[in-house]
Amino acid sequence: MRTPSVPDPRRLRVLLVEDDDTIGRHLESGLRGHDYAPTWCRTGASALAEAARAPYEVLLLDLGLPDMDGLDVARHMRDRLPDLLIVVLTARTDDIDIIAGLDAGADDYLTKPFSISVLLARLRAHLRRHAMAAPAREPVRLGDLVVDLPARRCTLHDVEIPLRAKEFDVLSVLTERVGEAVSRETLMAEVWDENWFGSTKTLDVTMVGLRRRLAEAAEAGGRPARLPEITTIRGHGYRLERPSDPAGPEEGHPRKGAP
Repeated sequence: MRTPSVPDPRRLRVLLVEDDDTIGRHLESGLRGHDYAPTWCRTGASALAEAARAPYEVLLLDLGLPDMDGLDVARHMRDRLPDLLIVVLTARTDDIDIIAGLDAGADDYLTKPFSISVLLARLRAHLRRHAMAAPAREPVRLGDLVVDLPARRCTLHDVEIPLRAKEFDVLSVLTERVGEAVSRETLMAEVWDENWFGSTKTLDVTMVGLRRRLAEAAEAGGRPARLPEITTIRGHGYRLERPSDPAGPEEGHPRKGAP
């Protein structure tokens, strides 16, 4: 049996319980490619043991497990972890099975086969609702730049930078993951639409505009400014870098290279 990997604590931790190798590999790869941190277990017993060993925010649970009924796993998890997001994944399609899964503590129910994009959309919808109920977040300070996510304001030396809506949305996603590599797919899904299948040129244009506005704000301030740098990761996406401290006059400016 495959030893579950230790999740990256910087990313959302997902416990995937699926005994089918093909489906398990597909889901694990899809989740990891969209910046989740999945741990894959093939049995109910190993999943319960893993959940007791480490904290998780999401449980993706197949009901047809080889050692125990997935409904029993859901009940155990719900009793022990009341805030856990539980999504049942199963081939059972009868109404009675769906009702039983929800009654066992599941928050959502997906019947197989389903696409990874639909699963990711469901997760984002649940997590957005959870975030709306979370305590208000403090503004994030990155050098001399302050990003107030709830108020949708970005200021430099207490002067607001007039960002377009999508420019602020891109900056928000990067700010929430400062120091991490964020894929283009993640940015497109969270800023535009989870089912976006067209050109990502709109992301490139938005990134150019965001970098330009940050640079112009720094130049207009009339004094040195330490700004985070948006680093392009070729073939993957972008990373927002915290400005070094102390920084010279040019160190904090956002990168002006290709998007």
